[in-house]
Amino acid sequence: MTRTIVHLLRHGEVFNPRHVLYGRLPGFHLSEAGLLMAKRAAEALTGHDVVLVLSSPLERARETAEPVAARFGVPVEIDERLIEATNAFEGQRVGDGALRRPRSWWLVRNPWRPSWGEPYVEVAARMWAAVQDARRRAAGHEAVCVSHQLPIWTVRRMLERRPLWHHPGRRQCALGSITSLVFDDEAVVAVTYAEPSGRAGIGELAGA
Repeated sequence: MTRTIVHLLRHGEVFNPRHVLYGRLPGFHLSEAGLLMAKRAAEALTGHDVVLVLSSPLERARETAEPVAARFGVPVEIDERLIEATNAFEGQRVGDGALRRPRSWWLVRNPWRPSWGEPYVEVAARMWAAVQDARRRAAGHEAVCVSHQLPIWTVRRMLERRPLWHHPGRRQCALGSITSLVFDDEAVVAVTYAEPSGRAGIGELAGA
């Protein structure tokens, strides 16, 4: 039996003074606190047997992956499947009432899909494919996949056989958190969760 662990690391805090839903928009980098979160995540993984570091192509994820890769002496490889979910409210300040405007009502008609962005089933499928590839490549060791809150939480719900639709404010996936999937051969035998930087970012909207 081969034990492999795939760690799903959420990126650190982003510099976002306008408080927009940045989604897949380019140009959003880690804040000073976010850089510290990335370092704490790397420190939390000290002593682990990490041989592979994969990252979403977005800047905040790559910057979070760098301290981890440096600690284990491996390169950061980009996996497009780890990217944030699409969101029709990208670039808007949803806290300013964007969700209540009449022109937005069609977008929020079906929260179970969800109607405003990439379907949960598609997010779960691409994330699971990325995790499976990471497991195969790191067989017998550990891999780190740096991604985003919604993709990580969605694939976790799939593995725990829970409905994929959910309330964004109830996600257990803080900034800089590590959700670890433990495999014996191809079977997931445990899911663990750690917050090296505390509960920062809990309850943010999709697109974080």
